[in-house]
Amino acid sequence: MTSQGTDLARAAAFDLFQTQTATQFDHMAARLDAGMIEGASWRLSCPIDEIKGAEALAAAFWRPLRHSFPDFERQDDIVLAGEFRDSAWVASTGHFIGTFERDWLGIPANRQATYIRYGEILKIENDRIAGGHMILDIVGVARQAGVDLVPRGLGAELLTPAPVTHDGVRHSSGPDTESRKSLLLVEAMIGGLMQYDRKTLSSMEQERFWHPDMMWYGPSGIGVTRGLKGFQTYHQKPFLDFIPDRVGGNHVARIGDGNYVASGGWPSINATSSGAPWISTPIPAGKRITMRVMDFWRREGDLLRENWVFIDIPDVFRQFSIDVFAPLRREER
Repeated sequence: MTSQGTDLARAAAFDLFQTQTATQFDHMAARLDAGMIEGASWRLSCPIDEIKGAEALAAAFWRPLRHSFPDFERQDDIVLAGEFRDSAWVASTGHFIGTFERDWLGIPANRQATYIRYGEILKIENDRIAGGHMILDIVGVARQAGVDLVPRGLGAELLTPAPVTHDGVRHSSGPDTESRKSLLLVEAMIGGLMQYDRKTLSSMEQERFWHPDMMWYGPSGIGVTRGLKGFQTYHQKPFLDFIPDRVGGNHVARIGDGNYVASGGWPSINATSSGAPWISTPIPAGKRITMRVMDFWRREGDLLRENWVFIDIPDVFRQFSIDVFAPLRREER
């Protein structure tokens, strides 16, 4: 696919972003339908999950969201495009922001400005949306409303920033050589992760891939870390204690665009629980699970400097019959 084709896909995605913000929610289905192929499948975070078609997407997701946040606005921090398995893809991350006026997903409205962190990957065919994957930091939304769906993480709970370089929203394709360099670095880093010997973190040799001042922006419930040591202490070690045999899953796309890379899967990870706790929650051993994950990376020179990470934490707990939304339903009674 040429860079012109990729940029046409990018333009289709920007049209969708405009629809999400500018359209009155009563007209959302018609506007979505105009930009989507018939029956396009959407996969969203638990408890929304999989949806097919524009009307269902509007009814199950966009209308309730816009009803709860009537002054809704989309603020993109990263938008990149590329080709994966002969298809065009556009990946983006940032925040939805609005005043939380009405309850959403059972989370009580606090009538305060609220940020909804998102990661999204769209498949584009003939300049129309053919499908999408979106992970929302719903745990973070609840936290802002004063509700802890899961225990607080070991990392810092912060408002995740845009790239340090403020160049993440790309309106045209980066040089092929730079895009390829970024993609190869990420793939080498992931290859290192797969060398884990289940004994020492050093077996993965991650210092070869990460900048000394790396920033890892994890979801609420895990948090933000700085430097390789912080990443290993506050996320990687507890994560690998929890699922030491994790392997890759069904990656829907992995694309490079200049010095940025995005990757996501449904699921991204297959694993078996060890019996170690995760996010300060007791977890039984021997359970086969999947994990929905989405990553965005920024390369600086020959090293990875920033990593924005999304994990569908409610879906992980659901697989252990832990319903993180149950306390909200009890409060409604």
